[in-house]
Amino acid sequence: MTSPIPTLSLVDTDPAELAVDAIVIGVHSVNGDGAGGDGGSLLLASGAESIVAAFDGQLTGTLALLGATGAPGEVTKLATLGTITAPVVAAVGLGPEPTGAAPPPETLRRASGASVRALAGTGTVALSLPLPDDEDAPAALRAVAEGALLGAYRFTGYKTKPQPGRRAPVSAVVVHVPDAAEAAAEAEVARAAVVARAVAQTRDWVNTPPNELRPPRFADAVAEAGRAAGLDVEVLDEEALREGGFGGILAVGLGSSAPPRLVRLSYTPAGAGRHVALVGKGITFDTGGFSIKPAQGMWEMKSDMAGAAAVTATMLAVAALRPAVAVTAYVPMAENMASATAYRPGDVVTMRNGKRVEVLNTDAEGRMILGDAMALACENGCDYLFETSTLTGGQVVALGKRVAGVMGTPELCDRVKAAGEQVGEPAWPMPLPEDVRKGMDSDVADISQVNAGMDRAGHMLQGGVFLREFVSDDVSWAHIDIAGPSYHSGEPTGYWAKGGTGVPVRTLLALIDDVAAAG
Repeated sequence: MTSPIPTLSLVDTDPAELAVDAIVIGVHSVNGDGAGGDGGSLLLASGAESIVAAFDGQLTGTLALLGATGAPGEVTKLATLGTITAPVVAAVGLGPEPTGAAPPPETLRRASGASVRALAGTGTVALSLPLPDDEDAPAALRAVAEGALLGAYRFTGYKTKPQPGRRAPVSAVVVHVPDAAEAAAEAEVARAAVVARAVAQTRDWVNTPPNELRPPRFADAVAEAGRAAGLDVEVLDEEALREGGFGGILAVGLGSSAPPRLVRLSYTPAGAGRHVALVGKGITFDTGGFSIKPAQGMWEMKSDMAGAAAVTATMLAVAALRPAVAVTAYVPMAENMASATAYRPGDVVTMRNGKRVEVLNTDAEGRMILGDAMALACENGCDYLFETSTLTGGQVVALGKRVAGVMGTPELCDRVKAAGEQVGEPAWPMPLPEDVRKGMDSDVADISQVNAGMDRAGHMLQGGVFLREFVSDDVSWAHIDIAGPSYHSGEPTGYWAKGGTGVPVRTLLALIDDVAAAG
């Protein structure tokens, strides 16, 4: 069951007269004495004009006295004492005032999320943030709406007693716009609600304890959600996987008493000219197998199915948004355990496409299950293949915890980067050097699972090079490594809660829209 998100609506009433529990306005930081008017170091953003007037020019000065600096994401709350209808005004920092433009959409998205999270315990919150009145208006409104809904997310958890001082998330959000009846604005709000539900579902699955979401149970949950959304669903159990020659998925699942699965979800609109395949890694828990991981932090390996969760939730959003392109998701699931039946270093595994892989590191299990699923996607036919996975620690070393690594067809990798920039999920294209492939030559099989000498140089690239072996030459593909961005272990920030982030659901949806628009 997905964590609830607030209701979302539009309003064009004077912000100072809105009958809400709190209203959010934007504030910019400025430099120089007196540059911010009465506050000296602050400048209220557009959208707050009537509220500034109601405070008779004292608002920025009061906010400054309360410590507001206008730093991005900083939230300062002030009791209005009857000055306006709402009892609380919250000023959220937007950073320096942009020159000749509204703040970038991602700045608005993070500000909206931070403010709604800070107002937990409040019933209805209105957002009166700066929105441009030009061609950038839809993107800005989408950002504000998405940020608000995602910032309110909270995983319900498993505590048996109420937590003292824990306040309920905001239950309703209204966004102030010039015209609340405008069809384009209403469409953006409706889309934001669908996308937020998909991201929340991804987060919920990622945050679920691994004993509650082993492969058969995860497969059942995915199948149930897919059927409820109207998607075509097929689940391959261990016997069907064996008959189908899915050696990689079976090998990884050998060590667990919970057998592996492969779930296919399909959306096929009438007259669709293009076909997009999505593949997501579904390792419900990763001990590393016999190449066991260090104990410290291993519990976070419950998130090793974030790619599968994102791909599945993307399909649920696709079913609701109904783009003019066919989309099929392939979701391989396994639990990587060490036991008397587990696969071993030195094993040779025959994959779905017939290639034989020498296993050198059982902790490089994700590429094994993905190779099978990607081969099947290509067999069934697709024009574009997007695969996403928490594949390598090398991604975090190279690009950090917010920027995904992208490998594959160069033109498609550039499109992934552009989509990520558009939605606030940055990604960076990486190469697939031939010397990395040469280092994976095996003496006994077609390819080694990792570098044959166990050299970890270019570790992230090794994963991409391996996956390339399972993509047909006529298919444009992109591998999106989200080892860092898929899980946030720090304190909440912007519209990210602690735990699963939902990356890259919004990127995948933007890419699907891009393919549909191209015809």
